[in-house]
Amino acid sequence: MSQKAPGSSATSLATLEPELEDVLRVLGATRRDVLFKIGLPRSMPYFYGSLKIAITLAFVGTTVAEMTASNEGIGYLLISAGSAMQMGLAFSGLVVVGAMAMLMYELFNAIEKRTTGWAHRGSQSQ
Repeated sequence: MSQKAPGSSATSLATLEPELEDVLRVLGATRRDVLFKIGLPRSMPYFYGSLKIAITLAFVGTTVAEMTASNEGIGYLLISAGSAMQMGLAFSGLVVVGAMAMLMYELFNAIEKRTTGWAHRGSQSQ
């Protein structure tokens, strides 16, 4: 599994080789063509790598926020079950949060493979 560095989408757009841009301009491409036909498709694997990391961390942040400042939700369930010594309920809440994060990761992983299959090596695409 290949992980791209988070935040590299903008870097990918900014570091388009000048030679490639010159060749495209000679062939009649406008700056808009270069952006939409080369720049954005080239940055999509980096975007999806960042998105997959962010979506899993969003579940952690949401759960922590619910633990500290909420009267409902899985985070509140974890705190109330822990204080009532219902460890089975507390651990099941953790499992639910982990399962939701894994499902969202796999959803975006499938979308990434479908939309940027050309960017993955042959052994990684299956």
